[in-house]
Amino acid sequence: MVQRSTFVNSWFTVIVLAIAVNFALAKGVNAQKSDTSYLRSLKSKAKTSYLKTGLHLALPPLKPAAVSTAKINLARPDDKLLTNVQVYPIPVTDVINVKYTVSRSAYVNVNVMDVLGNNVLTLFSQRVDFGDQSISYNISNKLSRGFYFIRIVVGNESVNKRISVL
Repeated sequence: MVQRSTFVNSWFTVIVLAIAVNFALAKGVNAQKSDTSYLRSLKSKAKTSYLKTGLHLALPPLKPAAVSTAKINLARPDDKLLTNVQVYPIPVTDVINVKYTVSRSAYVNVNVMDVLGNNVLTLFSQRVDFGDQSISYNISNKLSRGFYFIRIVVGNESVNKRISVL
């Protein structure tokens, strides 16, 4: 019984809303005028709205061979700032390569830390544009054999990757 009354009440509400929307939309239309006067009033409204906004409806023609080299960032503010982090080769012997993607222009810090979390070496520290980034760094005679972590910090996001040095 309760389900049936809820079902009827919801349909009644939908019908009442449809009628209200119909009246709201019909309020702007002048039904007493003849068709030609109504069309004339629409044309005059279109002309005055064009004069008020000053917008042109026609776009200038595009050059067929024009190519833009500007980067366009389509990332939303709630997207992750740092993605696609790769560290290779593992194990590292002399050169370490780090690749990552930044979704918008930001300050990037790439540090090598020991297993206790102490900063041993700073590989990269500067502002970069958005897109794919890569770093190659020669670590021969800078790190002794063992396990380390690479921490990439972009904004308030960070990624840690474990590496072993031979």
